[in-house]
Amino acid sequence: MTDIYTKDKRSKIMSNIGSVSTKPEIIIRKSLFSKGFRYRINYKKLPGKPDIVLPKYRTVIFVHGCFWHAHSNCKDSHLPKSNIEFWENKISSNINRDKNNIEQLVDLKWNIIVIWECEIKKKSLESLIEEVANCILTKHQGNIISRVF
Repeated sequence: MTDIYTKDKRSKIMSNIGSVSTKPEIIIRKSLFSKGFRYRINYKKLPGKPDIVLPKYRTVIFVHGCFWHAHSNCKDSHLPKSNIEFWENKISSNINRDKNNIEQLVDLKWNIIVIWECEIKKKSLESLIEEVANCILTKHQGNIISRVF
């Protein structure tokens, strides 16, 4: 299947996609703040520049887009039908980079929470934030990777 846009138009569309302060990140940040959590955003001193860093709890939160980080068994994570090789390489490098960053954070004794974009849409936001808050508060003693799916 060919793209409905020209190569230049597609390039312009893709270049406008932001990587920081996305809508899902903002939703999670506002909800955590309303629960009394204070954090840093996109902290450059940690591997992977985590979306949300809670230094007091030694916890980082990544808010992953299902397409960009290849969320398994998610309808939003399918590859485009054009330029397949490019997208396979792009998504594969994102996955490898994520694994590497998580390994480095574990070595540095940080707790990791990954929230997928589709979960923000599917679950009640209140229950999702409650689940995240429980992970932050109960698991900050050890080096446990918590994944919220």
